[in-house]
Amino acid sequence: MNMNGAIFFSGQYGSTAQYANRIGEATGLPVFDVKEANADPSKYELLILGSSVIVYRLTIRKWVKAHRASIENKLTILFTVSGASAGPKLDGWIAASLPETLLAQMKHVAPRGRLNHAEVSWWIRLILKMGALVNPDPEARREELEGFDYVKKSNIDPVLQLAEQLRMQVDTR
Repeated sequence: MNMNGAIFFSGQYGSTAQYANRIGEATGLPVFDVKEANADPSKYELLILGSSVIVYRLTIRKWVKAHRASIENKLTILFTVSGASAGPKLDGWIAASLPETLLAQMKHVAPRGRLNHAEVSWWIRLILKMGALVNPDPEARREELEGFDYVKKSNIDPVLQLAEQLRMQVDTR
């Protein structure tokens, strides 16, 4: 990919970083954990933002708000990693985490992640158990109680396809 772009991610337990690094390998774009001091989106025209979803919020939300001026009006792909599939529930969590004006400019992809109860804090396990008690979806309830692993390399394909489409848009300008 010849575009001036970069990948910025915020993860909690490893799935988001794994996806970000795979996207970086496939595209040749640099990858930055947003905790790094040099995670500066102002230098790039294409931004691929990756975020875990923890307790119904994007972990990248504070970084995005802090860098909003550098993100606005740029070609942006957002990938969110959680147990939830793309749909209204996930859309609501994203809308509660990011400014509407930024969401309007982003393309969203939702590769599903991994939940290993041995790796999460007691607080997250408690929240998951409480959520499972009231969750009307039996499959989601089982996943909250037992965990899941949906991480696979092909989950990044939609991100790669969008990145290529955006590159082609820039090339035809």
